[in-house]
Amino acid sequence: MQEPGLQIDFKIHIREGLQRKKEVRSGKAPAPKPVTPGSIPRVSKLMALAIHFDGLIRNRHVADYADLARLGHVTRARITQIMNLLNLAPDLQEEILFLPRVISGKDTVTEHHVRSIAAKIDWQSQRKMWRKTAPS
Repeated sequence: MQEPGLQIDFKIHIREGLQRKKEVRSGKAPAPKPVTPGSIPRVSKLMALAIHFDGLIRNRHVADYADLARLGHVTRARITQIMNLLNLAPDLQEEILFLPRVISGKDTVTEHHVRSIAAKIDWQSQRKMWRKTAPS
């Protein structure tokens, strides 16, 4: 014969918390975020990186490009290439940040294409070159 007892039912889920430690949470697990197909173009990532690096320098978290190069384990020349993306007209920077995801195949716009545009000083010239390069 079984003893009558108290039974408590509740839902828990495990999630990844700070510093990738597992945490037990009460309640139902949240619905997974939908995954957007495709990958972000590399040049978009580099544009975002240039903007982030610029913020680090402006806020004096790093002293200069040499510091960024040491932290990133890349050459100073590579940091300069990335930072030169900031020479683009602001509207072009925005377009690069929001290029469509690449579903299959190669990126439609490469850093090599954009580098030659950023080398131009005149923003109007940059815009003309961009219109020839940018995806429709």
